[in-house]
Amino acid sequence: MDGGLPTVGGDGALPIETVFTLPSPLPSFPPGGGFAKGSINLGGLEVRQCSSLTKVWAALEGGPENLGATFFKPSPVPAGFSLLGCYAQPNNRPLFGWVLCGRDIDGGALRKPTGYTLLWTSESSKIRKHGDGYFWLPTAPEGYRAVGILVTSSPAAPSPEEIRCVRSNLTDECENDEWVWGDQDGIQVYSLRPTVRGSGAAGVCVGTCMVGTPPLWCLKNTAPLSRSMPGMTQIEALVRAYSPWIYFHPDEPYLPSSVGWFFDNGALLYKKDAPTPAAVDSAGSNLPQGANAGECWLDLPADEAARNRLKTGDLQSSEAYVHVKPMLGGTFTDVVVWVFYPFNGPARAKVEFLNISFKRIGEHIGDWEHVTLRVSNFSGELRRVFFAEHSSGEWKEASEVEFQGGNKPVAYAALHGHAAYPHPGLVLQGGAAAGLGVGIRDDTKGGGRSLDTGAKYRLVAVDHLGSVVGPPWLNFLGEWGPKVSYDFAEDVNKVTRLLPRKLRERLEKLLKSLPPQVLGEEGPTGPKEKRNWAGDEG
Repeated sequence: MDGGLPTVGGDGALPIETVFTLPSPLPSFPPGGGFAKGSINLGGLEVRQCSSLTKVWAALEGGPENLGATFFKPSPVPAGFSLLGCYAQPNNRPLFGWVLCGRDIDGGALRKPTGYTLLWTSESSKIRKHGDGYFWLPTAPEGYRAVGILVTSSPAAPSPEEIRCVRSNLTDECENDEWVWGDQDGIQVYSLRPTVRGSGAAGVCVGTCMVGTPPLWCLKNTAPLSRSMPGMTQIEALVRAYSPWIYFHPDEPYLPSSVGWFFDNGALLYKKDAPTPAAVDSAGSNLPQGANAGECWLDLPADEAARNRLKTGDLQSSEAYVHVKPMLGGTFTDVVVWVFYPFNGPARAKVEFLNISFKRIGEHIGDWEHVTLRVSNFSGELRRVFFAEHSSGEWKEASEVEFQGGNKPVAYAALHGHAAYPHPGLVLQGGAAAGLGVGIRDDTKGGGRSLDTGAKYRLVAVDHLGSVVGPPWLNFLGEWGPKVSYDFAEDVNKVTRLLPRKLRERLEKLLKSLPPQVLGEEGPTGPKEKRNWAGDEG
């Protein structure tokens, strides 16, 4: 596997001093439409993703891993375009950044600021640093808004020619996103993202940063979002290039399968008022369509041998189910890769130096997991990967993930629970953050079986194209497993009765704090009922 995160070398070099590039060249996309053309028209304002960056100022401590952060400006700014803001990145990873530059194409989209407000300077800070940095907020003329700050290495106020403000109707509200840096005096720097995000939201990320609470704005795409989105042949090229590999723990007994295999091998449909369950056909065409939460659910057959067969899945039949949608105002494409597991195994806990395997807690029938690829619509380049972890997850820059077979990121599925992680190892859910000294184990490890999600996949939804018809099971909004009821205390006592009282109490406190989905009590829902289906991840 290629990739990985560089560390500070013996010569004191920081990871950010290395410029990251994907392991292989970008795919050659079939022609057509506005995808991967280099710039996007937001409706009177043309924007370009500028990744040629020049360092302005650097802090050498504070921020993630106490390695500091570096602040950049685009250089050179493309001919005819104007600076909209500066870029900042923590020093703990290779440089892989961008910030938008804008070109006024209707004569009134951009204006020079009328002045600047000095937000903060490092002059009085005692941190290690390269010179001093000065953070300036442009003062926008009436009817315009600042969408980025200017960072300089001089105390003199910048020239109004340095940056541009944007007409109000081309802006939208934004909020703090990733923590970039903070110093010992309490100064905090964050990257920014649109407040409202989703497949139909028009907010566009500028790529800049802000000190403290943002009085800044993001951009807004007033043109149809579909203009810059990939067409069908381009989507196929994206899946071929970036579809992730999933590695299963060597001890994993509960593997994925195709949905059709699950139905063909005995999955049953239960309805609230029906006396007997019904078999489900291969396509799921006899499943109720639309809203029916709590009225119907799927379950395994009663026969023990048949149940056990379904629980173990069938990796050979497994296929990825791909959902494609616009994101960040049509400036990015999210390729969401879903994988189905017939069964989620019981949880395992770590209690200080002890490991505990539960009998039932955490297990449930039907488990949907996913990895999301965020691709730039300016270039077709993979920029970020989201690893879904139970009811949450984490974004990683492409510079922070492993790759295999070119530009295909690697995800490690946790033992029994199947949460996706960017690197192998142990993650403790719940207890570590609460300071309890205990947690639910998510163990990941290479060396086991794997799934190339691009080898066999099906496009189940493409939000900006009306030509993709999803399978009938996609519109089944009931649960993919029954709600279960068991004696929680009894299950805990069976495996913890020999623990010292204080450790047992800590473990019980942890388990009671976890949501029903993690404990396996709730019947899981399908992809279309997940909050990320129409919204953003995280």
